[in-house]
Amino acid sequence: MNNIYDNKDFCDAYAQMSRSKGGLKAAGEWHQLQALFPPLEGKSVLDLGCGYGWHSKYAADQGALSVLGLDLSERMIEEARTRNSADNVTYKVCGVEEYEYPEASYDFVISNLVLHYIQDLDSIFEKVFQTLKPGGIFLFNIEHPVFTAGINEDWLYGEDGTPTAWPIDNYFYPGERQTLFLGQGVAKQHHTLTQILMGVIHTGFTLEHIEEAKPSKEMMNMAGMKDEMRRPMMLLVRARKG
Repeated sequence: MNNIYDNKDFCDAYAQMSRSKGGLKAAGEWHQLQALFPPLEGKSVLDLGCGYGWHSKYAADQGALSVLGLDLSERMIEEARTRNSADNVTYKVCGVEEYEYPEASYDFVISNLVLHYIQDLDSIFEKVFQTLKPGGIFLFNIEHPVFTAGINEDWLYGEDGTPTAWPIDNYFYPGERQTLFLGQGVAKQHHTLTQILMGVIHTGFTLEHIEEAKPSKEMMNMAGMKDEMRRPMMLLVRARKG
């Protein structure tokens, strides 16, 4: 995974984002993602790419027996331990691709806004399937293919600076896309909708819910939120291991 999250300038800018300051309630997709969490009382949870640890702490607060939050970035893990520590949460510096994924060990695996940094999604799907117990749930939020196929992941702008259209190109050519995020060049991986969803199915999961993120009514008056209704930015997927 791209390790831009250990770059000081990037991390300083990341810390100023509303979701970094306000946690889950400040995340535009949280009102949809929260509804997809299964009951977690007494459950074992794996948080892939935990960032500041918001979802790990949420799982702990919901009664999870144990939570392991993984992130490749030492800076993110430091923040997680500072902001979202709990007796039943462990944070570890480890990449999503490098983790060992012990067999049949977790009831629930959550991954939020991480998988669009992974080139070989099928490999991660297989590892998650392996580490889930029978009946376990895999919930992930990934940047939507319409978003990752956007040219520089940005709008076209009119002379007055307002967005006029969201341009898409090379949709059916998966692979690395160079983007500008928080003032830094960031490499992401574009995957088509077919690749993502059929990858989940071919691994052996049963798809339970698919949803495209959009702002809640309460957020529509915030700057830029109405433009978020013009194209999907995120794809939320819940799947079950049979």
